[in-house]
Amino acid sequence: MPIYERFIGKHRDDFKSMDDIRENIRFIYDDDFNFAYDVIDVLAKEKPDKRALVWLGDDGREKIFTFADVARESDRAANYFTSLGIKKGDSVLLVLRRHYLFWFCIMGLHKIGAITVQATDMLMAKDYIYRCNKAEIKAVVITDHGDCTKYYDEGADECVTVQHKLVVGHKDAGEGWRDFEAEFEATSADGWVRPTGENAIKSTDIMLYSFSSGTTSYPKMVAHDFRYPLGHIMTGVFWHRVVDGGLHFTVSDTGWLKSLWGKMYGQWFGESAIMVYDFDKFNGADILAVIEKYKVTTFCVPPTMYRFILQNDVTKYDLSSIVHCCTAGEALNPEIFNTWKENTGLEIYEGFGQTETTVAIGTFYPYMKPMLGAIGVSAPHIDVHIVDLDGDDCPVGQVGEICVKTEYETRPVGICHSYNRSREDTEGVYYGGFFHTGDTAYKDERGYIHYVGRNDDIIKSSGYRIGPFEIESVLIEHPAVLEVAVTGVPDPVRGFNVKATIVLQKGYEGSPELVKELQNYVKKNTAPYKYPRVVEFVDSLPKTASGKIRRTAIRQRDMEKYLEEQQKQNNG
Repeated sequence: MPIYERFIGKHRDDFKSMDDIRENIRFIYDDDFNFAYDVIDVLAKEKPDKRALVWLGDDGREKIFTFADVARESDRAANYFTSLGIKKGDSVLLVLRRHYLFWFCIMGLHKIGAITVQATDMLMAKDYIYRCNKAEIKAVVITDHGDCTKYYDEGADECVTVQHKLVVGHKDAGEGWRDFEAEFEATSADGWVRPTGENAIKSTDIMLYSFSSGTTSYPKMVAHDFRYPLGHIMTGVFWHRVVDGGLHFTVSDTGWLKSLWGKMYGQWFGESAIMVYDFDKFNGADILAVIEKYKVTTFCVPPTMYRFILQNDVTKYDLSSIVHCCTAGEALNPEIFNTWKENTGLEIYEGFGQTETTVAIGTFYPYMKPMLGAIGVSAPHIDVHIVDLDGDDCPVGQVGEICVKTEYETRPVGICHSYNRSREDTEGVYYGGFFHTGDTAYKDERGYIHYVGRNDDIIKSSGYRIGPFEIESVLIEHPAVLEVAVTGVPDPVRGFNVKATIVLQKGYEGSPELVKELQNYVKKNTAPYKYPRVVEFVDSLPKTASGKIRRTAIRQRDMEKYLEEQQKQNNG
């Protein structure tokens, strides 16, 4: 039986419906649960030769690791980090892109009881300073890709808790950098034993710090405890629907928590191997070729990546190995859904979650069918409500905040432990009997949840509350539109006008005629009052390091322009 059965008591196919799962799902774990010991080491002992990780470098190099390999190399990592003085509760920063060493390092840190901090290789000096000091980083392990070590060194003197600088790669990184790979390989994998006594690790100890995208200010530091991987049984086993002995491919950098959603816990609970393609730049044709060559069985990318993949002739590739597809991170529009299905025969199943959660809302195959425009229903292990400002459930069709019904002390597995190591900040999201996500949605008559947007993305225009995603989803279907961000722009009469900032497809040019065409297109495909009264064509959209569109940056720029114009009028 797959190992996840030991933690929920039965096979996923023994559940007959979503109601059956919701009523009968149970998480069974000890007070010292630790994924590295209780899943990886157990699989290494019982199924040592089972494939765990398939790694492909951008230069064509290939490595395949079994569960026995992962267990052995994580022991080596635990020995190595311990030799540096890393102990339970210490924080280690990993900036490793998609290098296979990431998986060995994080499992080794789990075995010590140390805290893993993920980060992208796109950080600048100020970003390193903030993260290192906020998380009290003791050691950094950074790729030699690009100028990562250079940017770190620009702020190194202000990273006051860092004692060790370790570089992965073979480039001379400069003064003070030690060769991680050489030291790691020289370390023995023998002799590591699970800590006991005062070094024993509890399931409620902090395991991970993850920094949110930070679209409005410095990122929040989200803490997860050692129970967090258990929540990903629902992500990998029930939503991704991974195949025992198969190969799951989520396209994500290890700098983001999405990599833990799709490249680690839930997949290994389901005993599926993980496909890791360490590309330098995303290319849809390359992704299709990898799926074909390695016979990927389950697949998950954001809608934008599906869109870029579909710019290729998908029918030239043999994708028959795929049995299930998922998406999350942004709105899935009908064009992508329908075109993907026409080319592959596969439907795309949506999901919703945050840095703070595992999958919280989803369309769970085979218990449900996708409904375009809806992200699904509450994940069975948590109790999602759409609530108004008074904390009451919203009626059908009314927009409210997505909240999880819970008290902090009894929060479900997978929901964040704390914010910023601050009781005040943590109480800012845990109050009124709910965990507050800050995202808004509404329920339809069937109980499906429709995402609207972040609280601060909502546009209030002439008394209407308008979410950006529905308008963006319509506009992205127009053949002229490559990317779009919908925001509110100040207006003295309406409060705010709906504005669409658009990147055009090749072959199209902005014009008053195209503006009118796009406005009419929105009017015909959604409620007319939502159409963008303002349209701006740009070469690119501002984005976070994780690739999310920064509507905040657009709003801020437009507000500055508006205030300048108001000041000119007042002075005139």
